[in-house]
Amino acid sequence: MVFPVSAALLDALVLSVVSKEDTYGYKITQEIREAMEMSESTLYPVLRRLLKSECLTSYDREYMGRNRRYYRITEQGIAQLNVYRSEWELYKDKISSLISEQPAEHKNSEKEDAV
Repeated sequence: MVFPVSAALLDALVLSVVSKEDTYGYKITQEIREAMEMSESTLYPVLRRLLKSECLTSYDREYMGRNRRYYRITEQGIAQLNVYRSEWELYKDKISSLISEQPAEHKNSEKEDAV
């Protein structure tokens, strides 16, 4: 992706994925990769930040003889995710209105002005 990704956007994406179900790091990375490129090395600092801010909790569960760390969203995490969702809608609408293609009649008048 050519656009930079902020820490807040990463937090919002992780919280959104975890809000659907308790899950583990690799699966979170795979879900986010459906929308944008992200490595596991990028994910783990985000998870640590969300744990520290008490937006997530974690627990270990045995899987195929090994422990796998799962993440669960907290009430505080749900509240933060709702803030991110509201902010995202405003941001997305403003950016879309600026980037979207101009109406056809506006393009034609620009062509006439150039002649």
